[in-house]
Amino acid sequence: SRQLSRHQGPTAPRAPSVCAMASVSAAPSYLPLALIDKCIGSRIWVIMKGDKEIVGTLRGFDDYVNMVIDDVKEYTFTAQGKKVTHLESILLNGANITMMVPGGNPEEDDVKGSGS
Repeated sequence: SRQLSRHQGPTAPRAPSVCAMASVSAAPSYLPLALIDKCIGSRIWVIMKGDKEIVGTLRGFDDYVNMVIDDVKEYTFTAQGKKVTHLESILLNGANITMMVPGGNPEEDDVKGSGS
């Protein structure tokens, strides 16, 4: 069975890499997995296929971008409105991820949008 051991949080030893030393202006030269690796231990907003969005702390991921996320808020959007579910931890299937926003939060957009 495949485990999420390739990319894990701060407890996994990391070899020094150019990615760790690169500046923000060098971001276009990053490979996608290197960008996700920089987000381990940080808050991330994951937009899923369908009507779900996930916000939490990224703990690890694998080559298929299956993710372990802790301290999770799951947002489900229906015709009746937005439902928020709090979960301790979740394993996301990378095949269902549409977009990731490091440090993002869907509620910030609600606050910004309501002031216009």
